[in-house]
Amino acid sequence: MSFAGLEDKYAVEAATPTVRAFHAAIRARVGERFEASGKTWEEFVFDPQYELTFDDFAAVEREMLDSGYRFDFSAQASLKAEPEKYKAIQHDDAERPETFDGSLLVGSGDNVYRTETDFEGVAREISTLERVMEMLTDGVPPETIAIIDDSGGSLTSPIMQDFKAMICLAGTVRSHLAILSREYRIPCLMAAEVQGLRDGDQVRIETTKQARSVTPEAMAAQATLSGDERAKIWRIS
Repeated sequence: MSFAGLEDKYAVEAATPTVRAFHAAIRARVGERFEASGKTWEEFVFDPQYELTFDDFAAVEREMLDSGYRFDFSAQASLKAEPEKYKAIQHDDAERPETFDGSLLVGSGDNVYRTETDFEGVAREISTLERVMEMLTDGVPPETIAIIDDSGGSLTSPIMQDFKAMICLAGTVRSHLAILSREYRIPCLMAAEVQGLRDGDQVRIETTKQARSVTPEAMAAQATLSGDERAKIWRIS
């Protein structure tokens, strides 16, 4: 049996280079073991002595890392699968109404849970492993309001407890990040639409706004919320 061409076996392309490289390495390992066994494919498949073990997978991971390969964070898969849902911040400075103590309205989002006061801090984009590793090493800067583009929460979970608040550009109030927000008691806006906001800007997020319900029935009823009912995001002048 030949393992050539198996990279084209599946109907869809691997979600990330990491997945593609890992699968290729596993296929190569199985192929080498099969060729060395001298058995038919049927005999090989059902013989437990040839099963892959934890050590096999760990060895493949180590080979990838030793080659200089860097793992991609999970948000890349989300961005590729649903590019219209997962969007980066739009950095245009289009003129917007200044209607809150001279501050500039730069976006809105669905409030995860209601607080007694609105939260102010420094907007910091956190969408790469390098930025997370930097903050793990040097600490999360004080007053950080994290701008996140992946609603899964896996990328930022190691440093999330040190955020003052979060603005997520995807997901809903039932997403993983929103659940973590409520558990950690970190104010958060989900499904945010943001423009004219840059890394390092001083911002205020309207977490005193009524929170979106997490039940499917209530979310369906609230599906037509107007812009006035979403929590606002302000860039402080």
